[in-house]
Amino acid sequence: MRVIDDEQHPDTARPAAADPTDPVAALERRVLRWSLLATTSLAVIGIGWGIVASSQIIVFDGIYGVIGIGLTWLSMAASRLVAAGPTPRYPFGREALAPLVIAIQAVALLAACAYAAADAVLVIVDGGSSVSADAALAYGVVTLVASVVVWLLLRRPARDSELLAAESTQWLVGAGLSLAVAVAFAAVLVIDRTDYANAGRYADPALVLVACLVLAPAPVRMIRTTLVELLEGAPDPEVQAPVRHAVNQVQREFALDDPYLRMTKVGRKLYVEADFVVNGREWDVADEDEIRRSLQSRLAHLPYTLWLNVELSSDPDWVA
Repeated sequence: MRVIDDEQHPDTARPAAADPTDPVAALERRVLRWSLLATTSLAVIGIGWGIVASSQIIVFDGIYGVIGIGLTWLSMAASRLVAAGPTPRYPFGREALAPLVIAIQAVALLAACAYAAADAVLVIVDGGSSVSADAALAYGVVTLVASVVVWLLLRRPARDSELLAAESTQWLVGAGLSLAVAVAFAAVLVIDRTDYANAGRYADPALVLVACLVLAPAPVRMIRTTLVELLEGAPDPEVQAPVRHAVNQVQREFALDDPYLRMTKVGRKLYVEADFVVNGREWDVADEDEIRRSLQSRLAHLPYTLWLNVELSSDPDWVA
């Protein structure tokens, strides 16, 4: 964890040097590269297979993959810029790129769902479509297996990176879509052997509508989470809990009153400001440094780039 102490050099912008060996950034780029390769392969297969099978849902899945290619590339670019660290132009770094890219991913996925749903409604109104159920079922099984394998491989690295977590979510959603395709067209094969064979013409566009309804909640949650970060809202309780615990320990260690504690998280950077009201005649700068070092050491285990600010003041109005 790289700790940036806001009280060490209050009169300078303090751009930190880039850290090319940042293990999280290196992991992100490595994982995103082979995720991009897998996405490209499935996108090409999906579009070609969908055209041959005359299946709207398979073409939609392929287009979803094409969108994923662009989004994965965007994630890789964001990871590289974030890892470059603060610069004179961006003295606080560019960690905000991570939630921004996730928001762009979510909006793109919602737009794809809206377009596909509108097109499916038109197909239903026109009387459905004829689809090769055998080919669609085979496609669903193949892509389901591939998506689950990639998702399983992404689960562990996604724990340390929000960009990889978003990538993992895309693969999980893709697996759900493939499962829906396989189940639906297995049902169509059964229906085709009954007196209701004509109903099979509506399976493909109906499946697109169902898939859009299933896919939509994930990007909506992504947008909600990233907006909180971009608007510098308080982080999730599980992020706050270890910080509050450390601050309480420092408070007891130095017999301080309850602090004014503020936190926000942007990408992998966690901002923590702890302001204590003290008797100005009993405390000096050396005491403040000691408190800061104690809190810093207690937060060193957190998986974030920490921007820590600790301030002692005798004026409550200054820190409130």
